[in-house]
Amino acid sequence: METITQKPPKLLEQLRVALRAHHYSIRTEHAYLDWARRFILFHGKRHPKDMGPSEVGPCLSHLAVDRSVAPSTQNQAKSAILFLYMRVLKIDLP
Repeated sequence: METITQKPPKLLEQLRVALRAHHYSIRTEHAYLDWARRFILFHGKRHPKDMGPSEVGPCLSHLAVDRSVAPSTQNQAKSAILFLYMRVLKIDLP
């Protein structure tokens, strides 16, 4: 008899599950997923578990300096990245 091994859910799906478990709104869910995706793409598709605070800062600075986003938008991006690290990856960032 064959044993079927199931792969763990991908990172963004894990993020979606965590957001729903914490009762975040669907709009916040979409925004956080988008910010997590942008963070990963900004760093050349590296997995966030292989990155840390030294990669978060440049990404947020890029938004402020190069993209000229509003401070509230930058705060949302920061919140999304922190949620990803703390709730999904279980890594505390300073």
